[in-house]
Amino acid sequence: MVSRTPTKPPPSPRPGASGCVTPSKPKPSPVARRRQALRRWSATKRRGSPLKSLASAPAAAAATFNRSLRSCRRRLLKLFARLAVLGSPRKRRAAAAGFQRLRSSSPPPPPPPPQHPPVRAQSAALPLPPSPGRRTLFLDLDETLIHSQTDPPPARFDFTVRPVIGGQAITFYVSKRPGVEAFLRAAADSFEVVVFTAGLQEYASLVLDRLDPDGTVFAHRLYRGACRNAGDGRLVKDLAATGRALDLAVIVDDNPNAYALQPENAVPVAPFVDDDNDQELQRVLAFLDVAAGFDDTREAIRYYKDLITAS
Repeated sequence: MVSRTPTKPPPSPRPGASGCVTPSKPKPSPVARRRQALRRWSATKRRGSPLKSLASAPAAAAATFNRSLRSCRRRLLKLFARLAVLGSPRKRRAAAAGFQRLRSSSPPPPPPPPQHPPVRAQSAALPLPPSPGRRTLFLDLDETLIHSQTDPPPARFDFTVRPVIGGQAITFYVSKRPGVEAFLRAAADSFEVVVFTAGLQEYASLVLDRLDPDGTVFAHRLYRGACRNAGDGRLVKDLAATGRALDLAVIVDDNPNAYALQPENAVPVAPFVDDDNDQELQRVLAFLDVAAGFDDTREAIRYYKDLITAS
C-alpha cells in the first residue's frame, strides 16, 4: 500500500554546523565593477601619482634655493655691518696697530738674487808708472794664464776658488798653464805687469791671489768693469785708456776681439784648456827678451809676427 503522506523537504543547514557548505557570493554585475574601479582611481588621484611628484620636484628645488639665498643675504648684511664698525676712525687705528704688530713679528722675506750680477764700473786709467820709460805688459787671465770651469770638476786641476756671484757661491776648478809661475817672475823683472781681464772681479781677484800670493808680480789689476762694450756683446780692452804709451805697451791675449782697438800691440796666444805639453808662455817669454832691444814695442811685435808667418 502506497502512503499518501507528502514527502517533507530536507531540513535547511544550520549556520556553523560542521560539514555544511557555505554558499558562494554572487558575482558583482558589470555596473558594480565599473563603480569599484572608479573609486580606486579617485583614491589614487587624491594621494598623488609618481608623475605628479616628479613634476613638483623643480618647484621644491627652487624653494630650497630661495631659502639658501635668503640665508646668504642675511650673512652678507652681518658682514657689512661689521665692516662699517671697523670703518670708524678708532677701529681703523686699532686695526692698523694690530697689522703693525703682525708685520713686525714676521721677518721680511729676503730679496731675490739678481738674475745677472751687476758689473761695477772701473776706470781703466792707471797711476803713473814708478819708472818712466818702463814697458808695460798687459796679460789676459782666462785661457791665457789659466783655465777654469764649474761643476763637474775636471780630471785634473790645481786649485779651487769659490766666489759669491749674484748672491750664490760658485765653485771654480782652476788649472794653471804649464810654466805660468816662471813666466810671471821673469816678466816682472823687465815689465810692469798688469792683468787686464774681462772676468768678474769677484772671481778673478781670487784666482790672481793664488797666482801672486805675495803681491810682487802684478802691479795693477783691471777687471770687466774697465772693458769697453763694443755694442754687440763684445768686450774690448782699450790700452789707450790706461794712460800707458802705446809704443811701450804689449798685450798678450787669446781673444782677438779683446785687442781689436790696438792689434799692432798684441801678441796672440792659443787658448789653453788642459794641454800638459803647452809651450805658449815659453814662446811669449822668448819674444819679450827680443822686444827689450826695440825702442817701439810695436816694431818688435811686427818683426815677431813676420817671423811666425815665414816659418
